[in-house]
Amino acid sequence: MKRQTALVLPMAAAMAFSALLTGCQTSIGGQTLPSATYLEDDVQFFPAGPEFKLTNQVEAARKYRLENEQLKGDSL
Repeated sequence: MKRQTALVLPMAAAMAFSALLTGCQTSIGGQTLPSATYLEDDVQFFPAGPEFKLTNQVEAARKYRLENEQLKGDSL
């Protein structure tokens, strides 16, 4: 009975220790290696936006100018 307990405790400790180490990134020889579950990670992808950041404002100003021109043309 004592021998069985002497085997179970180190095995449980080894399993708990290995569970703590699983799934972490490691750095070996200057390389950052991925975790064991890197294939299941969700990857965030942010597509490139427009070069010109004020596209919506320019379009709104163009529409506003056209509407004003149309209103001035109607009133004459």
